[in-house]
Amino acid sequence: MAVPKKKTSKSKSRSRRASAWRLVLPAQSRCPQCQHAKLPHTVCSNCGWYKGRQAVEVD
Repeated sequence: MAVPKKKTSKSKSRSRRASAWRLVLPAQSRCPQCQHAKLPHTVCSNCGWYKGRQAVEVD
């Protein structure tokens, strides 16, 4: 069984663990109707359009 030759420093092990904490912003796309930023595959919250048709009535 493999044995480490040297002790892993605190900064090395903590930085390796910290990589899992990174926050990633969700992907965004533009609404083809109003050019408002929205999540992909969802109804636009600004105009209510989805896949080229009015899906939700927005006031």
